[in-house]
Amino acid sequence: MTDLEAALRTAVRGEVGFDVTSRALTTMDASNYRRVPLGVVAPRDADDVAAVLEVCRARGVPVVARGGGTSIAGQATGTGVVLDFTRHMNRLVSLDRETRTAVVQPGLVLDRLQRAAAPHGLRFGPDPSTHSRCTLGGMIGNNSCGSHSVAWGTTADSVRELAVLTARGERLRLGQEWAGAPEGLRALVDGDLARLRTGFPDLPRRISGYALDALLPENGADVARSFCGSEGTLGVLTEAVVRLVEAPRARALAVLGYADESGAAEAAAGLLPLGPLTVEGMAVDLVPPASAAGLPRGGAWLFVETGGDTAAEARARAEAVVRAADVVDALVVTDPAGQRALWRIREDASGTATRMPDSSEAWPGWEDCAVPPVRLGAYLRDFRALLSAHDLRGTPYGHFGDGCIHVRIDFDLLTDAGVARFRRFSEELADVVVAHGGSLSGEHGDGQARAELLPRMYGEETVALFERAKAAWDPDDLLNPGMLVRPAPLDVNLRFSVLPREPVDVAFGYPSDGGDFSAAVRRCVGVAKCRTTSAAGSSVMCPSFRATGEEQHSTRGRARLLHEMLAGELVTDGWRSTEVRDALDLCLSCKGCRSDCPVEVDMATHKAEFLHHHYAGRRRPAAHYAMGWLPVWLRWAARARLAPAVNALETVRPLAAVAKRLGGIAGEREVPRLAGETFSGWWRGRPAEAGRTGVLVVLWPDTFTEHLSPSVGRAAVRVLEAAGLRVALPPTLLRGRAVIGDGTSKSALALLTARRGRVCCGLTYVSTGQLDRARAVMRRTLDLMAPVLETSAPVVVLEPSCAAALRTDLPELLHDDPRAARLAARVVTFAEALERHAPDWTPPAVNRPATGQTHCHQHAVLGDAADRRLREAAGLTGELTGGCCGLAGNFGFEDGHYEVSVACAEDQLLPAVREAPDEAVVLADGFSCRTQLEQLAGVRGRHLAEVLAEALEGE
Repeated sequence: MTDLEAALRTAVRGEVGFDVTSRALTTMDASNYRRVPLGVVAPRDADDVAAVLEVCRARGVPVVARGGGTSIAGQATGTGVVLDFTRHMNRLVSLDRETRTAVVQPGLVLDRLQRAAAPHGLRFGPDPSTHSRCTLGGMIGNNSCGSHSVAWGTTADSVRELAVLTARGERLRLGQEWAGAPEGLRALVDGDLARLRTGFPDLPRRISGYALDALLPENGADVARSFCGSEGTLGVLTEAVVRLVEAPRARALAVLGYADESGAAEAAAGLLPLGPLTVEGMAVDLVPPASAAGLPRGGAWLFVETGGDTAAEARARAEAVVRAADVVDALVVTDPAGQRALWRIREDASGTATRMPDSSEAWPGWEDCAVPPVRLGAYLRDFRALLSAHDLRGTPYGHFGDGCIHVRIDFDLLTDAGVARFRRFSEELADVVVAHGGSLSGEHGDGQARAELLPRMYGEETVALFERAKAAWDPDDLLNPGMLVRPAPLDVNLRFSVLPREPVDVAFGYPSDGGDFSAAVRRCVGVAKCRTTSAAGSSVMCPSFRATGEEQHSTRGRARLLHEMLAGELVTDGWRSTEVRDALDLCLSCKGCRSDCPVEVDMATHKAEFLHHHYAGRRRPAAHYAMGWLPVWLRWAARARLAPAVNALETVRPLAAVAKRLGGIAGEREVPRLAGETFSGWWRGRPAEAGRTGVLVVLWPDTFTEHLSPSVGRAAVRVLEAAGLRVALPPTLLRGRAVIGDGTSKSALALLTARRGRVCCGLTYVSTGQLDRARAVMRRTLDLMAPVLETSAPVVVLEPSCAAALRTDLPELLHDDPRAARLAARVVTFAEALERHAPDWTPPAVNRPATGQTHCHQHAVLGDAADRRLREAAGLTGELTGGCCGLAGNFGFEDGHYEVSVACAEDQLLPAVREAPDEAVVLADGFSCRTQLEQLAGVRGRHLAEVLAEALEGE
C-alpha cells in the first residue's frame, strides 16, 4: 500500500480503490483519450471530498471529478485520484414545487431528477441524449445542453447556486453579485472589462473556454454561471441548487424530411420564431434500416417538438411547423410511445455514428462545434469540403436549431500518419469554425480534444486571462490539470496507442470487425447506455449493472477491462486475468448489448472468448462441467432411463445438497425435473402421417425441449400441422423414416439412415467458453443436417436461446465452413414459420390478456415482430416486458449468482406477472424464463405454442 492510499483510507469514509480493476474502469471516458489514475475514491459526503483534497494537496497529486464518465473530450480522466460521485453522492436532496427548484448532489443521474419532478409538472430543462446515465455534476462541469436547449437553454441557464470546495479546502457558496468568488477574481475582471465585453462570440452554444463574461456587472456578476463549463478545473462541486421549468402538458413531434442535410440545416433557423421545443437534425446514414421505415421520406430530417396545454394545441403547433417548412415529406406524431420510438433513433446517433455505413470505425474529437444557427448551412458546406480535402468521412447530426453539430469522423488513430492527419484536420477545422463566428465546443466541453486550439478562437491574450482565472481558483494547479489552460496536445494520450498492432489469436470470426478482436473491443466508445438504472420498454441491456450498480458489471466496464487486458499495462496477465474474469462472471450472456448498445458491443461473445482462453489447459469451475455438458448428461440419463431416479434425488435434501455442491450449482436452486419421455421418443412412437402435402418444416429438437419440456415440442407439432405444414425432425432422429421427401437426393437419403448422433446448437458449451468442444459439436451437427441443407426446408427452433446460437454463434465460430451460414439462414422461430409458410392460416382465438417477458435472445438476435402479430391475431392482448429473467441458462444456477439472478427477475419480469390480471396468460418461450417464474413466483409460464395448442383443443 502506498503512502497516498494509506492516507486516503485513514481520512475517507467512502471507498478507496487503488486495485487494478478500480483504476482500469476509469482510464477512459467516451473520448479518444486514456489516462491511468493512481486510484479512485467514492466520497460519501463533502467532508470526504475535503479530506481527499487535503491528502492530495499535501502530496501534489492531481484530483479529477467524474460523474457518469460520458465526457467526449477527455476531461473525465486523469493521472492522479479520480472522485467517483455516482456511488454515494447521488441524492436528490429536496425539490420545491413553489420555487421550482431542486437541490441535488453531483452524482445524481438526470433521469432520476426528471422522474421526481414530473408529478409536479416540472422538469430540468437541459436533456443530453445520455440523460439516462449522465449526472448533474457532469452536466454542470461541461455546461451540457441537449435537444431542448432552443427552449430552455444550457445547464448554466438552469443553475441558481453551487456549493464548491476549492483545491485548498475553502468551502464556497457560488451565486450572483460575486457571491462565493475566490480572492482575486473580481480584480481580474475589473482590470479587463473591455476584453470580456468584446472577446466572446455571441451564439447560443458557446461552451469553449471559461465563461468569464458571466462576471460582467451587466450580467449580474454571476459566479455560479461562470463556474459552469469549467470541467472540474476550478473547484469540486458538492451540491447544486437548480432551476426547474414547467413541462408542457402535451407534446407533439413533427418529423420533417429534406433531400439532404444541407436542406435541413438551411431550414432550421427559420423555424425558431415558431417557438419549438426542439429543432434536431440527422441524416439517413445514421438511421438503421429497421428504423428508417418509421420516418417520412427524405435523406435527412429535422425533429421538431412542440408543446401545449392540450394534445390538440400541441398538434396544431406541430402542423403549423409542417406548413411553414418546405419539406419532401413530413410526419406528425402525438402518441407518446410513437414519439419515444422516434426520439430513440435520434438519441442513439451518438453511438451509431461511431460506425460508417461500411462498418469502418469513426471517432469523436470534432463532434461538437457550434456556429450561429443562420450560418449552419454555409458552415456544413465548408465542413464537407474540408473532409473531402483530407479524404475523411463523417455524417453530421445534432442540434441544428442551435447551430451545434455532432459528427464522428473516420480518423485513422492507429498509425503515425493517421494521427498526423488528425492534427492537421483539427487545426484547419478550428479556423473554419472561427471564420463562421463559432465555438470549438457547443456542448461537450474542450477537454484535451480542443483546448490546445483555444488561442485560434479567443486569441492569446484572452487565453492568458483564462490562465489567470484558473490561478485565482486553483493556484496549485491541482484540479484536472491539462484541461482548458496549459492543455496537453490533442494528439497524445490516445487510447488506441496501447493496443496491439498484430492480430490477436481468437476463436470467433468477428465478421463485423474484420476478424480483429482489438477492433471488436474498440467498439465500446463509452456512451454508457448500458449504465441505465432502469430498463426502458423492451430493452434488455444491462441486467447485471441494474442489479449491482457497479461499473465493472456494465457492458462498458467489462469492455474497459478487456481494453486494458489487451494494452497489458494495468492488466498484465492477459487472458489469465482474474480482474477480467471476475467482471465477466456476472455477465448473463443475455446478448442485450448486441441490440441495445448503439454500437452493438457483444459482451456475451467476448465472455465466451475470454473463458475459452482463460481456462485453456486448466481445470474449470465445476459448473462448466455440470451445465456446460448438460446435453451429454441428459442424453445419458435418457438412454439409461434415469429420469425417475434423478427426479427423486431432489426430494432427498442432504443428497441434493451434496450433488449441487459438487456440480457448482446454487444451493437455493431446485434442479429441474427430467421428462419421463423425451420429445423424440414421443415423436418416434407417434403414428406416421401419410399423404401430407404442405410445406415441409424441420423442427429442431433442442436439449431443453427434448429432455425437460417435451410438452412444448408436442404443442408445436400440433399447431404447425393444424396450419397445414409438414413437420419433420432432423434425419438422425428419424432413422429410416424418410419424411424429408421432395428434392432429397439419394446421398442424402443414405445419410438419413446411416448417420447417428444428436444435433445440438452448442449453446451450453459456448456460454461456458468451451469453444473447442462447441466447434466439434457444431461441425457434427452440420454433418448430420446435410440432408436438410439439400432441401429448402426451414428449421424451426422453439427455444430462443438455441435459435440465437444457431443464427449467430454457429457462423461466427465456424466462419471457415460455408454450411454454417447456410444453416443459420434457415433458422426461423415458431411464429416466423407460421407467418412465412402458412400465411393464410388463422390461429385459434385465445382472447385473453398476456403478460411475461420477451426472451432476451429473441429481443437481441431474433426479433419478435412475428410473435407480436401472431399474439394479436390470437387475441392475446398486452405488451410483454423487456429485461432478462435472470436465470439465463446456466447463469442463475451457478453458485454465487442467485442473488443477482433474483434481482434481475425483480427488475421487470416478476413485477409484471404480479400486476397482471388473474386471467392473464403468462408467456415465456424460454425454458430458463419458465423455470425462473416457477421457482421464484410459483407461476407456470407457457410457450406460445402451448397456448395455441390448448386453444385448438378447445375448438
